[in-house]
Amino acid sequence: MSDWSFGISLTIVGVSGTFLTLGILIVVIELTKKIFPLPGSKKDSVGR
Repeated sequence: MSDWSFGISLTIVGVSGTFLTLGILIVVIELTKKIFPLPGSKKDSVGR
């Protein structure tokens, strides 16, 4: 494997791993917000 192909494959693996981790974090945070909502926060009262 040449230096260029190793560098490109490492970049692709790194970027996809980062996006996968961010996606998992987003899902966990959204589930946590649904399970434990903030008291007094309702979606229809936003902006009023």
